[in-house]
Amino acid sequence: MKLEKLFEDIPYELIKGSMDNEIIDIAYDSRCVKDNYLFVAILGNIQDGHEYIDMAIENGAKAILVSKNIDIDKEITVIKVENTRKILSKLSMRLFKYPQNKMKTIAITGTKGKTTVSFMIKKIIEESGKKCGLIGTTGVYIGDKYYKIKNTTPESYDTLKYMNEMVNDKIHYMVMEVSSQALKYDRVNDIIFDYGVFTNLTQDHIGDGEHTDMEDYIDSKGKLFSQCNHGIFNMDDSHFYDMVSRGDSSINTYGYDGKADLRAVSLKLLRDGHFVGIEMDTDGVIKDKFKISTPGKFSSYNAMAAILTCHLLGIDKKYMKKALSDFSVKGRVEPVWVSDDFTLLIDYAHNGVSTESILSTIREYNPGRIVTIFGCGGNRSKDRRYEMGEMASKYSDKCIITEDNNRYEEFEDIAKDILTNFDKKCEYVVIPDRKDAIKYAIENGKKGDIIMLIGKGHEDYKEIKGVRYPFDERVIIKEILEELNDNK
Repeated sequence: MKLEKLFEDIPYELIKGSMDNEIIDIAYDSRCVKDNYLFVAILGNIQDGHEYIDMAIENGAKAILVSKNIDIDKEITVIKVENTRKILSKLSMRLFKYPQNKMKTIAITGTKGKTTVSFMIKKIIEESGKKCGLIGTTGVYIGDKYYKIKNTTPESYDTLKYMNEMVNDKIHYMVMEVSSQALKYDRVNDIIFDYGVFTNLTQDHIGDGEHTDMEDYIDSKGKLFSQCNHGIFNMDDSHFYDMVSRGDSSINTYGYDGKADLRAVSLKLLRDGHFVGIEMDTDGVIKDKFKISTPGKFSSYNAMAAILTCHLLGIDKKYMKKALSDFSVKGRVEPVWVSDDFTLLIDYAHNGVSTESILSTIREYNPGRIVTIFGCGGNRSKDRRYEMGEMASKYSDKCIITEDNNRYEEFEDIAKDILTNFDKKCEYVVIPDRKDAIKYAIENGKKGDIIMLIGKGHEDYKEIKGVRYPFDERVIIKEILEELNDNK
């Protein structure tokens, strides 16, 4: 595509070169540049793409898009705009021929529940016999293909490239987790979603490199509902009106509130062997009973969000019931068999709020004991350690404190912080190596226990001193069981 066509209707200043040049692709990472590419220099929070212009040119860039005054003496087209990240979105949309218009798109935002709701919707759609792609925290799923990604919501170019691949694969539905950072920094700026789902909002992601304050966080989340046609909102959440007031979408609601379009009117906790879930009766637009294979009241909210979305998509409730009764997401209250006597669940809870939420939920099932294995990430807010240690010790009968992603900190310092607000009534042991900690929990498990392995969830690595080592907890558990079996 010629640059002139690519930049049609986009304000720009041609610094040097010609807009008659033919461009075959776009890259915002200089390492991905090839011959006849347009390189987009993005000014980020940590890195400045303008510093990598020389590398992009060496790799074959034919044109450079900048937002700063840069002297480039080489014979190359240089184009200047006010905000390269915003323009990258517009250029990518044009390059991939507006894939959003060729399938139904569903965006999920909120502090908690995004991943679970996304997979619930995906499974219901697939249960009905249709194909559904997904972009989110755990990666990108396109048919049988899977791609790892760094952020919950990728950069605009990558998102649109994945969407285009879905269109080419004859996928007609896409579910996407949309983070507050993605909304704040224009990663989904030009996508108009068919449906936007709001799960909840709690004080999180406030601090350096994230959001300056709660108002900034709310503004970022609320932006989604000016970019979707139909809004689906948790009416019980304290920030319900904040979200509704910031959008232009239709308003569809779920919750326990008597005014909600879809209402949960009764909830029963179910535990049968390794099944830890709920049974929920609904009223409003759907009157029925649903069995859901994830635990606690928060699971009813996730299920209602998925049910109402799929109802608006016109999917029969029989597919919803079948999908939700046998449902799990990697790293989200995920059961992993270790023994017939006790249950082990892997969960991504990695701060005080999510730790309290999942452990208080599990406590409602009256297990023999809750044994919680956890650590905290290095080079992150110490408040998370204090809060996570406090909540883990409050709801657990025993805690096993171990490594997480220590990054550049020493484990001993992290463990000391975890114990700062620790409830001394809770028994605990410190085992630095995470595999050893998991093995200890399995070897010492008692009948009726629920072992909670929290903090890493879907992650398949541990990061120490800048190096990521393979560490998938499912693989580790399998290795431990084989070792224990060999030693019998």
